[in-house]
Amino acid sequence: MMDRHATGKRHLRAALLPLVLGLALTLSGCIADPQPAPTNGGTADQSTSAPATGDIPTTSAPLETTQASNKAPVYWVGKSNEDFFLYREFRDVPAQENPVTSALRAMMSEEPMDPDFFTPWQNPKELATSISGKNVITVDVSPDAFNSNLDADTADRAIQQLVYTATAAGASAGLIDTNQQLQVVVLVDGHTGYLGFDHIRLGTPMSRSTGMVAPVWIIDPQEGTEFPEGVVKINGRSTSPGNKLRWRILRVEGNSDKTSYLSGEVTASADPSQSGIFGLSVNLGPGKYELRVSRILSVQGDSEVNVDSRGFIVR
Repeated sequence: MMDRHATGKRHLRAALLPLVLGLALTLSGCIADPQPAPTNGGTADQSTSAPATGDIPTTSAPLETTQASNKAPVYWVGKSNEDFFLYREFRDVPAQENPVTSALRAMMSEEPMDPDFFTPWQNPKELATSISGKNVITVDVSPDAFNSNLDADTADRAIQQLVYTATAAGASAGLIDTNQQLQVVVLVDGHTGYLGFDHIRLGTPMSRSTGMVAPVWIIDPQEGTEFPEGVVKINGRSTSPGNKLRWRILRVEGNSDKTSYLSGEVTASADPSQSGIFGLSVNLGPGKYELRVSRILSVQGDSEVNVDSRGFIVR
C-alpha cells in the first residue's frame, strides 16, 4: 500500500488462559464483576478522538453478522494518508476456544497478514472475557498487554482496536444481541481505573467510537489469498456511501516490478441496508497481482486518496 507504513512491535506467543463457562453467557473464568462501578474515566466516545480527516465521514463499521466459521474477525491499525485507522482481517483461530478471547489473543500476539497493518498490543500472560445479560463484554487482561510506548492518539486507536475486535467476535459468533447497545469494559487484573498505555483510564463501559474505521477498506480478497484462474470477486466498504471509488489491478513481476493491468470505477452503495458496500468481478489469468482501491476527490483534480491495497495470486 502506497500510503501506509508498517510499524509496531512484534509479539511472542503464549499459552492461552484456560477458560470455563459461567452464568449469563459468561465465556471465561477468572473474571471480576462484568459491570464495575464507573471510575473517573469516560466512555470511548468521551475519551477517544476521531482522526483529523477533513471531509472523511465519521461513521463506524456496521456490526459483524453471525457466521458459521472458525475464522475470527480481528482489527488492526493501519495508516491512510496522514491518519491511522482500523482495518479488519479474518483469522484462523482454534475452534475449541472462546471466540472473543481467541480474537483478542490473535490481536495481541499475532502479526497481521497485511504488512501495512500493525498492532500496538503485547501478548499478555493472562486474558479472559465474559458477556453479561445486558450485552456488556468484559475483558480482563494482565498489565503486560500495555507494554508499548504510545502517544495519546495511538493509545486511543489501540483501545478502540480492542473494542471493535471484541464486539466483532461476539457478533460473529452469535453470542450477543445485535439489536441492543453493545459495550465493552476493560479490567486489568480484575480492577478498574488502570491507565491503559499511560493515557486511557479503563473500567467504564465503552462503545465503538465513530471515525475509527478506514475510509476505504477492501474486505476480499485478503492479503495473500490464492484463486483459481478465471473470475475473481472483489468487495469492500467505504465510509462515503454513494460515492465513486477508483480501482486498479497491477500485475506484479518479480519482487517489486508492477505494471497497470486493469482499472475502472465503482460506486459505493447508498442503500441503508448495504451502506458503503462496493463489489466487482474481474477475469484474471495466472499471475501475481495487487489490487488498489481509493477515494476520488474532484476538488483536488480527481486525485486518489485513502488508498487500500491487497496482494493476491491467481493459479
